[in-house]
Amino acid sequence: MDLSEKINTDLKVAMKSGDSIKLNTIRSIRTKIIELSKRGTGSNITQEDELKILLSEAKKRKEAIEMYQKAGRTDLSDQEQRELEIINEYLPKQLSKEETADIVKKIISEVGAHSAKDLGKVMPVAMKELKGKIDGKVVQELVKEKLGE
Repeated sequence: MDLSEKINTDLKVAMKSGDSIKLNTIRSIRTKIIELSKRGTGSNITQEDELKILLSEAKKRKEAIEMYQKAGRTDLSDQEQRELEIINEYLPKQLSKEETADIVKKIISEVGAHSAKDLGKVMPVAMKELKGKIDGKVVQELVKEKLGE
């Protein structure tokens, strides 16, 4: 089952259950998918396109959570957190920091990086392999840490 089918199925379930936060979150994802499909290129939406949509929506929620917490609006922060959890259900399984560190170490040796100057060689390869599996900020921190050793 592709993402669109899963979204449509979950949308029906959310409508029946009366969970307004889940319903609105799924609708926003569905809207982004529809907008992308009607972009006029004539090509079908790929899994990579779907992943980009989900990552973009997750990033928006994370930024909103930070802003609401700084402003002391825990009610809105909690709602954004719930929406983020719903979006994360559609993302691939997230890797732990330890698993990511092992992958980053392997990439660094494959690329032949030795110092912090080689960050530009490592990051594109690491992000290509880890995209959607862990936050890019964490990957960057790990790469800097490993190259700084």
